[in-house]
Amino acid sequence: MSWLQVTRGDAPLIVSLPHTGREIPPEIEARLVSPWLARKDADWWVDRLYAFAEGMGATIVRTAISRTIIDVNRDPSGASLYPGQTTTELCPTTTFDGEPLWRDGGPDAAEIDRRRETYFEPYHAALRAEIDRLRAAHPTVVLYEAHSIRSHVPRLFDGELPQFNLGTNSGASCADELTAAVEAACDASGRSRVTNGRFRGGWTTRHYGQPSTGVHAIQMELACRGYMDDPAEPPTEDTWPTPFHADRAEPLRAVLEDVLNACLQFARTNA
Repeated sequence: MSWLQVTRGDAPLIVSLPHTGREIPPEIEARLVSPWLARKDADWWVDRLYAFAEGMGATIVRTAISRTIIDVNRDPSGASLYPGQTTTELCPTTTFDGEPLWRDGGPDAAEIDRRRETYFEPYHAALRAEIDRLRAAHPTVVLYEAHSIRSHVPRLFDGELPQFNLGTNSGASCADELTAAVEAACDASGRSRVTNGRFRGGWTTRHYGQPSTGVHAIQMELACRGYMDDPAEPPTEDTWPTPFHADRAEPLRAVLEDVLNACLQFARTNA
């Protein structure tokens, strides 16, 4: 499966990249209002931002498929992760800004089932296999969910999003010690940070984060402004996405290295 990419490491750390994919099968793309809209809400350049993780011995699990086809970080049952708040579905019908994605209304239940079988289940089978492989070698493993989003998305949240948004399912998906270590790495940068704010962790964090079994999961949602131009006004096809800004990204990458080192230190200390 060329769309499913697993890079194996031996350290007790998995970095999951569920939203960096931009591939859309041609027969599906023809049904979209706009290929740009379908890729608009990707976690732009996050795979490039975390390219250093492989050198730390982390295992990387990534899908190249666009989240518009199926979002592998949503509850497979279709239940909302944020009841009462605006969010996108397992197979999204709108962008984060509320724009319709499909000319024909989107996939029906049978098609959603096919996409779940074709993409969602293999992604999570791979993720589970890597967790089990590393747990066989390490008493404690950290699953780190790497995400990003535009700093201003009024439909989803008010004002400007903090630079670092940690999600631990309100403390249920990992030990407090790990949360505190990641918070300290973020706070040392002097940039804004919140824990379990608007983003408390997606389905992956909530499903796999079971500290009693030695698996600790934490989600990092970055505001895009840390590594690319991130205009406050609503984006257009001419203005979004902006290129990866290597000079701007370097200080942020240094913080993220500290964050992943904190995850590794936690796992090794609790061996």
